[in-house]
Amino acid sequence: MERTGWPETSDLVVCSVKRVTDFGAFVELDEYGHKEGLIHISDVASGWVKYIRDHVREGQKIVCKVLYVDTAKHHIDLSLKDVNEHQRREKIQEWKNEQKAEKWIQYVAKTTKQSPDDLTILIGLLYEKFGSVYSAFEKSRFDGTAVLTKIGIAREIADAITKVANENLKKPQVDISGYVDLTCFLPDGIQYIKKALIEANEVDGEEVKVDISYIGAPRYRIHVIAPDYKKAEGILKKSAQSAIKIIEKAGGSVSKIRKCQCGRYTLKEVCPVCGSLAKYSRPARFSLEDRYGKYRRMTRKA
Repeated sequence: MERTGWPETSDLVVCSVKRVTDFGAFVELDEYGHKEGLIHISDVASGWVKYIRDHVREGQKIVCKVLYVDTAKHHIDLSLKDVNEHQRREKIQEWKNEQKAEKWIQYVAKTTKQSPDDLTILIGLLYEKFGSVYSAFEKSRFDGTAVLTKIGIAREIADAITKVANENLKKPQVDISGYVDLTCFLPDGIQYIKKALIEANEVDGEEVKVDISYIGAPRYRIHVIAPDYKKAEGILKKSAQSAIKIIEKAGGSVSKIRKCQCGRYTLKEVCPVCGSLAKYSRPARFSLEDRYGKYRRMTRKA
């Protein structure tokens, strides 16, 4: 999908290498009407570059960072070395998504009988309001046609965009699991554990599914499926705390939810997101590490 205008400084752009010289590489910006840019040899790679073709070659598709834009002289300076592997993969995926969106929006224009000029205006509006055409399809998939009509898109076109989005896009889902140990030594302790698990399983949210399974005494697995990690972790924490509250009230013991260095909450010893060790967010109640444990025990006995 080609954009009008010029890229901004620090933007990441997809480029096609057209010519390689001893002092740099000339490329075309695929997203901006194939405008020409230059990657100086000093911006090709970190350190000394002996043979520039060891790093770039004609016909190669690369991702560059915009260093400088001179619209009067039609000059764009680019850097290849300032783009890391994660940024490269992310930008290429974004570009591929826009390639799909280009076909989708052309199909919408054809079915709603839009002229080429009308299509250009529509694409410009979608870029202005959503940042990309693909993002517009995503928004309509999740929020419906209202998100399009409120920015001035005709109902017929909005319905067509939403229909195409529903047919081609799946709602993203992530799933995380945590383990909680529940122990209650009362004569009817099993009833308290059942009640705790029922409470934990009833925690829900929009587009969220919670499933609790038995692993082996005293361990239970809480499995959460949600649209994103933030929501999934929030539901996981809430579900675990629901069970913990009932067991602690009955005088039983439980495992505690852990907090990772990255700020996420988990029940695992190793964070499922960043892979680092997770620590208890606070000491277990009634434990020796609990600064108020002595008073809690006195209150419970009373």
